[in-house]
Amino acid sequence: MKLTIQLFAGIAERLNTSQLLFEFDGDTPTASLLKEQLSNAYPEAATLIRSSFLAVNQNYAPADTIIRAQDELALIPPVSGGDGSSSSGDNKQSQPGTQEHRTEDGLFLITDAVLSVEATTNLVITANHGATLTFVGTTREMTGDQRTVFLEYEAYVPMALSQMSAIGAEIAERWPGVRTAISHRIGKVDVEEISVVIAVSSPHRNDCYDASRYAIEKLKQTVPIWKKEVWEDGSEWKGHQLGPWNPMD
Repeated sequence: MKLTIQLFAGIAERLNTSQLLFEFDGDTPTASLLKEQLSNAYPEAATLIRSSFLAVNQNYAPADTIIRAQDELALIPPVSGGDGSSSSGDNKQSQPGTQEHRTEDGLFLITDAVLSVEATTNLVITANHGATLTFVGTTREMTGDQRTVFLEYEAYVPMALSQMSAIGAEIAERWPGVRTAISHRIGKVDVEEISVVIAVSSPHRNDCYDASRYAIEKLKQTVPIWKKEVWEDGSEWKGHQLGPWNPMD
């Protein structure tokens, strides 16, 4: 069976392609069998492939998922999401972006344009909510002794938007009445510029604090967005070196 598999981040870089045309050897491919054959066929990327999850039709696939020739397939290496540092100010001005992808409800955005803290926050402010909290992730310059020149973000856009929307739905179920909006930037993000904005609102403040932390941690676990740190003397995709990873937990 001939399969087309989309690749991202470190795997795409290692194999020097964003798409594989792969001939599966067998009658009934499953997610686990496909990963095994890919690992054997591409030993130079075997470690990354084994630590990745297969997405089938923009959903994480359990190991026993049966794959059909017409399925949309993507190999998802461990994700990294927005930066963990925060900022209360607006980011520096840079050139306007050319890509903007938003869910139908307007609450979840992926773009290569400069992010607006105010615009994202305004999406969750309502008359009956007395608390609004906004998290802003920015590019930090120093991580230990390593100086970052800029970050580069890549996303599997349709699946990323779907996962971001799912986070909003999970938050609304865990904390009834809480409203969530997430904006994430892709492409080059310079030091001090904003990579992610997460805004939540609720009738009372305690739910805001809990929901905001849940949103950023869940984003970094499940949303297929990858971060590449670029230094003066090299670069590295973040995610695959961080240990065990299971976006389906």
